[in-house]
Amino acid sequence: MSLPAPLPDARAVVTGASQGIGMAMARDLARLGHNLLLVARRKEVLEKFAAELTDRYRVTVDVRPCDLADARQRAELITELEQIPVSIIINSAGIASFGPFKDQDWDYEEKQFSLNATAVFELTHAVLPGMLERQSGCILNVGSAAGNMPIPNNATYVFTKAGVNAFTEALHYELKGTGVTCTLLAPGPVREAAKPEEELSIVDKVVPGWLWTTYETCSRQTLEAMASNKRRVVPGPLGKTMDFVSQFAPTGVISPVAGWFYSKMA
Repeated sequence: MSLPAPLPDARAVVTGASQGIGMAMARDLARLGHNLLLVARRKEVLEKFAAELTDRYRVTVDVRPCDLADARQRAELITELEQIPVSIIINSAGIASFGPFKDQDWDYEEKQFSLNATAVFELTHAVLPGMLERQSGCILNVGSAAGNMPIPNNATYVFTKAGVNAFTEALHYELKGTGVTCTLLAPGPVREAAKPEEELSIVDKVVPGWLWTTYETCSRQTLEAMASNKRRVVPGPLGKTMDFVSQFAPTGVISPVAGWFYSKMA
């Protein structure tokens, strides 16, 4: 198989397109000739990015400022998606929290659940009928290697990502033979190729640089996996290690260790 061919009226939709994995994948899709619909909260960032892609790759780039954690804004976007040919969707938007669940800001936790899980669920449902009717389309949902195991001090995040992981892999099997593919991206830590010293987090400082995956590498490997209709892609050495450990190490051993590490990020 391969990615859907770029078409004048079709759009590749990328959420979380203002930074990180979403921005890297939007850039690569534009390079491949796909017209884009970029979704994120920050209008000025999206417009600047859209101008860059249009100028460099001569593609059409539409921007939709939208807080996907807000049900009303999400519904407006879904109405639009149901009316246009979506050839590819990259559900990349997400946030996380760290520390004991009982101590978290409840509004933020609800927002995290809506963004990480509900938005993926609803946007996938919105674009799927059109893809099935055309017998062509690619769905990429960004889960996480963290969704493979219970991690204390990261409970809401792993709750959402475990759901995205299982949901996406279930759809992968459901859609076999339809012409529509569904791939899970389950990365470990991903960051910029170069990061200023003053912006380094505790994770940046603890994890050796050679173990990290860059956004650009993550995007390239993910698009290759999508084109091959792979069920799951786990880029980078650290992500692969986390994936392996989560599948074979005893939960009673690995979860307390991971929980201690995540408590340091609170």
